Amino acid sequence: MEVPVIDLLPYLMVCGKLGGDSAEQASQLGPELEELCVKVSRILRETGALLVKDPRCTVEDNDRFLDMMEKYFERPSEFKRLQERPNLHYQVGVTPEGVEVPRSLVDEDMQQKLKTMPKEYQPCTPTGPDRKWRYMWRVGPRPTNTRFKELNSEPVIPEGFPEWKDTMDSWGQKMISAIEVVAEMAAIGFGLPKDAFTSLMKQGPHLLAPTGSDLSIYGELQNIFAGYHYDLNFLTIHGRSRFPGLNIWLKNGQKVEVKVPVGCLLIQTGKQIEWLTAGECIAGMHEVVVTGRTLDAIKLASEQNRSLWRVSSTLFSHIASDAVLKPLGHFAESPLASQYPAMCAGEFVEQELAVINLKGKKPESC
Repeated sequence: MEVPVIDLLPYLMVCGKLGGDSAEQASQLGPELEELCVKVSRILRETGALLVKDPRCTVEDNDRFLDMMEKYFERPSEFKRLQERPNLHYQVGVTPEGVEVPRSLVDEDMQQKLKTMPKEYQPCTPTGPDRKWRYMWRVGPRPTNTRFKELNSEPVIPEGFPEWKDTMDSWGQKMISAIEVVAEMAAIGFGLPKDAFTSLMKQGPHLLAPTGSDLSIYGELQNIFAGYHYDLNFLTIHGRSRFPGLNIWLKNGQKVEVKVPVGCLLIQTGKQIEWLTAGECIAGMHEVVVTGRTLDAIKLASEQNRSLWRVSSTLFSHIASDAVLKPLGHFAESPLASQYPAMCAGEFVEQELAVINLKGKKPESC
């Protein structure tokens, strides 16, 4: 199965989001665009993943970002560790490889569920922390007053990269813009107000969080860079990586190796949208491993003398830390709504970070 591709251009044109300031959305989208919004919500509900084309996010933008991050990850470990901030739960700066623990390694309920999967759909079994470096970069304005200061810390800029801030901010803002459009379309498709999700995202602790995995060391079949897990945030968006390796699981349990076409972005559902929809959208499970297609890409990159660091241009969009996570609108009437009690998004994030070894203390009560 191929992950469906949605062209955002028709919606962008009607809503005045191309060039200049965004205009007010037309009061009537028209039947074709309304059907497109329903399609977006259906895909997110059924697959947990969606490919989009957004003319504001170009291949050149993605390449500029990947080029810079390859140079960074190629630097020695002792240099990169200067940007490490464990006291801030690795929510800014670099997270070295061997720190983050995949959820499937520590969640016993998840481990039991994996054993019941058909053999061909089972993920690779992690035996320890992920073999990936990650850089966390805050994108967008942060709140001046928040109970979750460590989730809204100032960014860390490595020395020797004068283009760092502009490149990170530019690519991060463009990907957030794409997420906001998908969030609006999904809200409309779910029968909610168009700003039901985006209003909660304002001043959220959005993170541009590229990962780097050294394929010259770990480029063997089925090596795991990110063990089977879900994302704790709202929606995750990725630019196209130069090396394949992402497997996702559909709502029906089927395993799919994702192929991101040139010029497309991949969007995945996280735990926060699951909360807001009372489980209508389940947080998408996924892993990043060395596959046969990864090996082919490694061979080609070696022949062309290109970097063998696999970089993902991942951005985690979040609900604002002090906003309340709870089923919205008609989802509050769902039989599953009681499984998603109201809590501050920041409190939820802290609980999740503790499980995956990125935060050690008990979360503050909201």
